[in-house]
Amino acid sequence: MNDLEKIRNFVIIAHIDHGKSTLADRFLELTHTVEQRVMKEQYLDQLESERERGITIKMAPVRMHYTDAGKDYVLNLIDTPGHSDFGYEVSRALQAVEGAILLVDGTQGIQAQTLANFENAKRAGLTILGAINKVDMDPMGLEEIVKDVAELIGCPEGEIVRVSAKTGLGVESLLREVI
Repeated sequence: MNDLEKIRNFVIIAHIDHGKSTLADRFLELTHTVEQRVMKEQYLDQLESERERGITIKMAPVRMHYTDAGKDYVLNLIDTPGHSDFGYEVSRALQAVEGAILLVDGTQGIQAQTLANFENAKRAGLTILGAINKVDMDPMGLEEIVKDVAELIGCPEGEIVRVSAKTGLGVESLLREVI
């Protein structure tokens, strides 16, 4: 395996408040990119207005290093905005990567911005991984949402990763899917 095969460039795309920044936080912790003593919620949201409003406004790139099955990988993540007003930022990020995690809130299901982000990622020719967040809340209708996301992406339901960005449940499995 050459060095280029060990690099993964990807984004997390989702509707606002579906857990993109929290998932990015878990990736930063899992890969030991940010020391625990300096880690804070929504670490990649650095603008004061982002922290006040609890939304990502400016896309934030980060390079992580991760070892899986004895192989070292470089993971270049771009945490994208979820609000429709920042679609240009998302479109720029989609041009810089090969893959996307389509994150859907298990308590809300697929939302309009989820569909818009998915269509843009599809047009960009990206590999798209489906993930359902907030499974720790045991949401009603979770299996229906899994089915909807699998149908949207065009994959078997078993390929949709169930995660809790808040607790870390399933996050390492999702990172392995990125690899």
